[in-house]
Amino acid sequence: MARPAFGPQASRSAVLPNSADAMTPSVHLCLVFHNHQPVGGFENELEEAYRRCYLPFLDLFEPFETVAISLHTGGHLLAWLAEQHPEYVDRLRSLVEAGRIEILGGPQFEPILPMIPPRDRIGQVLAYADWLRRHLGQGISGIWTPESVWESSLIADLVAAGAAYTVLHDDTFLNAGLTDDELNGHFLTEDQGAVLRVFPSSRRLRSLVRVAPVRRLIDHCWHVAQTQPGATLTLATAGEVFGSRPDAQGRDHQDGWLKAFFEALQENHAWLHTTTLADSIRRTPARGTVYLGDGGPAEWNRAALPPKIERECLTATTKAGASASNDDAEAENDRRPFLRAGQWRNFRVKYEEANDLYSRMLYVSRRLQSAADAGADRGLLATAREHLYRGQSHPPYWHGTKAGIHLPQLRQAACHHLIRADAILDEALAGVGADEAYPVGAAFAEASVDDFNFDLMQEVRLANDHGALWIAPGRGGRIYRWDLRELGHNLLATFRRHREAYHPSQDDPTSILANQPTANREPAGDNTASSDRPPTHDRLPRHSLTDHFYDEDVSLNKIIDGTAFERGDFVDTPFRARLFRSSDRVQLRMRREGHAWGLPVSITKAVTLQAGSDQVTVTYLLENLQPQRTFHFGVEFNIAGPTTGPADGWLLDAGGQRLGHVGERLSQANFSSMQLQDRYHGLNLRLSADRPGSLWAYPVTTLSRDGQGLRPIHQGVCLIPHWLVQGDEAGRWAMRLTWRISGPAGESGQQPSACQLQTAVA
Repeated sequence: MARPAFGPQASRSAVLPNSADAMTPSVHLCLVFHNHQPVGGFENELEEAYRRCYLPFLDLFEPFETVAISLHTGGHLLAWLAEQHPEYVDRLRSLVEAGRIEILGGPQFEPILPMIPPRDRIGQVLAYADWLRRHLGQGISGIWTPESVWESSLIADLVAAGAAYTVLHDDTFLNAGLTDDELNGHFLTEDQGAVLRVFPSSRRLRSLVRVAPVRRLIDHCWHVAQTQPGATLTLATAGEVFGSRPDAQGRDHQDGWLKAFFEALQENHAWLHTTTLADSIRRTPARGTVYLGDGGPAEWNRAALPPKIERECLTATTKAGASASNDDAEAENDRRPFLRAGQWRNFRVKYEEANDLYSRMLYVSRRLQSAADAGADRGLLATAREHLYRGQSHPPYWHGTKAGIHLPQLRQAACHHLIRADAILDEALAGVGADEAYPVGAAFAEASVDDFNFDLMQEVRLANDHGALWIAPGRGGRIYRWDLRELGHNLLATFRRHREAYHPSQDDPTSILANQPTANREPAGDNTASSDRPPTHDRLPRHSLTDHFYDEDVSLNKIIDGTAFERGDFVDTPFRARLFRSSDRVQLRMRREGHAWGLPVSITKAVTLQAGSDQVTVTYLLENLQPQRTFHFGVEFNIAGPTTGPADGWLLDAGGQRLGHVGERLSQANFSSMQLQDRYHGLNLRLSADRPGSLWAYPVTTLSRDGQGLRPIHQGVCLIPHWLVQGDEAGRWAMRLTWRISGPAGESGQQPSACQLQTAVA
């Protein structure tokens, strides 16, 4: 029997099997490509991906008329392409009309579907199906499931949104008890009477695409054709593998792999038939019914584990794979179903920042539903809904092989859209006379109490027409979110220096890093790791209004590297809280009787918002101070977002003279006033004190892994004004700080609102 071109015994010029030969075995191959760029990605990155990946792919694909594919493009990316490169979308439409490309839909801005409420799952799928129908002229039956994260509760929602089939990672099928040989064609899955078709995407084929020559992939298909004639294989892979991942996880178009692949498909089309998912369903019935377990691909679930356990799991998986086979593409397959660990929802435990964003997202989603139920203006609801959907885009909610939540621009983009949605909902709810909703331009002050972040403790939201503070009395009385309403910016979209499984440690500084691709490293201030200096990790989130007591001679270096002794018990312990309201004023008063150096000390701080005022006032009072005893007291603030580029962020004194770059450490004596310029976001922050003291400032930098290896990422700036405190005759001490935050037009093309934080004694 004739061998395929590129087959195990054949050269490129080998005679192909005769398509008319009834004895020739054949196989069908569903090619599914997924193109994605995150909401919040930089414009130049989108353009580069277009030039290096999406455009060359289309140029290569078009001439091979026997090749058909299914294509999913994320809604954020496709909307950008329609605006910036409409000719690309026109070409897609022509290929759709020619039957060469099947367009897959899905949730418009690619959330992790089980993470969002059912109404938003259905809404996102319907919204994108409508967009695709209008722009590409195709009705949508098949959908892409972002990151292949699956739960059976999705089935009814997807079917209600018009979906008939999807494609999932083969791990999900293997964990349900199927074998590799059974993973061809498609299956049915059901929940509550709703039925969906599901295709298993082959890990083996994806691995061959990334690391093997074309002939090995064709070889594999030929083997399946001989052993399972008429079978249907599914290869679903990221489109960015071809051109925009210059690392070990991708291929450059210049290496010719994709062109050679399309040539091989065309040369072997007599027995290797490429097909779309839709055509495959029309051609062959389902192989049976399968009930799939919850979760995502193995590496996704594993990345949600605590770092130590993740390391152990990775080591066990690697050893098991190595002993299973010497073939790179098949190493893990034999034992992979039995090496399952982790649950994707634990990303919200591993990263409290993800839980903060998740809880903020649900808050907006519920408000939107309330506004819809109240009959609010449809135009306003549609705008708010798009902002909500953009704020649900998955990358800033997790971290695995991509930087994800480590990237400040992605977190800030999600915050921006959620804040925008919230402001629009105020207007929409005001239009139907709802309580605690105010029209644009109206002065107001309001407070609400709820378990906003799902920890069974009460948090407080104080808001006025300039912004909102979210405060956790049960966790040190800290401010954990600070929204600027008009700018749509969260000053506390910060990120702590998390310990990661791939970080070196004192006990084992190189084992994980040795197997990671490395990028060029640049000086990163406080968190550049090397084999002899593991990165610094934080014990607490990077919140603000955190109260510290230190040794008198503590150094800034010890503060930065986390070795300074905390002599008080206020940073993460509960404060008693009372809320006071009047017609134009709200105040949260918090108090804790604690200890510093084992001595009784009390702290009272009260946060006040006034309607129509651009000030936030916080009163600070320390009591029960021992006579003649000096206490070293500091208040920590973290500000998210300034980049480390010299033109983007500087610390200045009261006269505007530069004290240092935001990527540098600063220890200033005789502190009374300073400014922080964040040109990237167009913000100018001024901090002044009525009591002379000192100021520490340092950059917060994390060491993160992405597709190109390890690199430092600047997350923001930590500012700690601090004093040597002595009580008066009554054992009391008070101080006043004033923050003023403004955004002059012209810095970033945006005109943010002014907002002021004043720390004072009532």
